[in-house]
Amino acid sequence: MPTSKEFIEMDNKYAAHNYHPIPVVISRAEGVWVYDPEGKKYLDCLSAYSSHNAGHCHPEIVATLKEQASIVTLTSRAFHNNMMGPFLKMLADVIGPHINDPTNSGIMSLPMNTGTEAVSTGLKVARAWGYIKKKIPKNEAKIIVCRDNFHGRTITIVGFSSDISASRYYGNFGPYTPGFIIIPYGDAEELENIILETGPEKVAAFLVEPIQGEAGVKIPPEGYLRKVREICTKYNVLMVLDEIQTGFGRTGEFFACDHEDVKPDMLLLGKALGGGVYPVSACVSTKEIIGPDVITPGTHGSTFGGNPLAAAIGMKSIDIHLRENLAERAKEMGAYFIKRLKEVAEKQTKIPIKEIRGKGLLIAVEFTEDARQIVEELKDNGILAKDTHSTTIRFAPPLVITKDDIDWAIGIIEKVFVKQ
Repeated sequence: MPTSKEFIEMDNKYAAHNYHPIPVVISRAEGVWVYDPEGKKYLDCLSAYSSHNAGHCHPEIVATLKEQASIVTLTSRAFHNNMMGPFLKMLADVIGPHINDPTNSGIMSLPMNTGTEAVSTGLKVARAWGYIKKKIPKNEAKIIVCRDNFHGRTITIVGFSSDISASRYYGNFGPYTPGFIIIPYGDAEELENIILETGPEKVAAFLVEPIQGEAGVKIPPEGYLRKVREICTKYNVLMVLDEIQTGFGRTGEFFACDHEDVKPDMLLLGKALGGGVYPVSACVSTKEIIGPDVITPGTHGSTFGGNPLAAAIGMKSIDIHLRENLAERAKEMGAYFIKRLKEVAEKQTKIPIKEIRGKGLLIAVEFTEDARQIVEELKDNGILAKDTHSTTIRFAPPLVITKDDIDWAIGIIEKVFVKQ
């Protein structure tokens, strides 16, 4: 087998340089641990951005993958298959109670593959609903989003990002799709002001992350989501929550919106839904919003969306999250991890720590200076984490992590963070 150095050289030679990865090669993984080709062991504290909530290569998910792969994997949506219906019924049964459905129209989903596709689907559905149901004049529908958002990297999504360097690429991806208004994150009063300024009759939706993960685990003020819900209801604006990273227990509740007992009109799901082995995503809403009088044949689609393999894996992943009570584990282990990190922060660190914040096992340590070197030192000592916006390091391990694992990690983190 080639060495780690040789694998990295191949990547640099043959792959477009659209990422700046930590210089480590993962060739095997199990639970919370990953291994490089030389056999060195690392604690994964990124979880593929929350895709590995249940841990790497969960035996039941892998068994489901193998079993379904030997039966039928893909039919396309030109035909029905025997797995998509049960999968979407499970989404309706499990996710439905978290969705706002005032008319009891029922829960429906549009299955896709990646999180970005789920967001793009939600945008199309929101606009179609706006024109067909809310009677917004054609081509005048507005969707409000937040500054510092991260909803993916399609050409439309990067256009309403405020990250000039990474997403909008200094204008090199323009011209951008019109119809989006950017407001500050966590400011419900500004949301209402913008709706009134724009004209409530022209606003179709407000798209927001309950916690901004890529922005550095930014948590909005207490009560923000409740106020957003009130405003969206008042002006007949769809409240669309992107829970692609925060969903399925990551923040200590099944969904991050559950912390405030808020029900959005639409949930965008992905990452952990695929159990860390296959891309599975979905736009989940009500029949009133996504039903056959809004989304008709040919108006949206995906060859792989709802494929039998994805459906089988999605069902098993949901089952494991519920049966193993991973949300409660995230709440308990997250509180312990944050407590131990704050103990480290009380010491004299190499780079001053500005803040430690998080919910469940979505945790950030923000430094006053660039932290990339800290991330690479963590890697050298057996912990894989990732910097974001240069000064913030995220810790988001699989939800199956134990206290012993955390204690081991804290020993390494203290060694790397603190002046010796």
